[in-house]
Amino acid sequence: MKAVIQRVRQTTLSVDGKLISSIPFGLAVYLGVKTGDVEELCAQMAGKIARMRIFEDANGKMNLSVQDVGGEVLLISQFTLYGDCSHGNRPGFTMAERPERANQLYQKVGEELRSLGVTVKTGVFGADMKIEQFNDGPVTIIYEI
Repeated sequence: MKAVIQRVRQTTLSVDGKLISSIPFGLAVYLGVKTGDVEELCAQMAGKIARMRIFEDANGKMNLSVQDVGGEVLLISQFTLYGDCSHGNRPGFTMAERPERANQLYQKVGEELRSLGVTVKTGVFGADMKIEQFNDGPVTIIYEI
């Protein structure tokens, strides 16, 4: 399981021209599920996202988590995080989990985040999503378990 975690301000997600989700500030999390990932990883991933200290405190140090600042998480499924370009220029996606299983684990990460008290908005699994994102910092962390 791999996540690209970005600190953001106003961020929106639309499908077919319709607004699906919006957060005022927090984290945009692009989540990829790898073949063989297990449900036990979901709690670990959610815990890392919820507790990652990438927001500034009163002294300008990155010491606060999304929980600490009352931010929200926009959780976005992204199988292309497991795109392999090592052989040629067209990525292969054999490392990405099957859609049915990937969606289950994606949803489970969202549930685990909510159980930690984080407000979570989601995209539409498998849809062609349009995301307008206002990066803050920018701060981008890649986390893989």
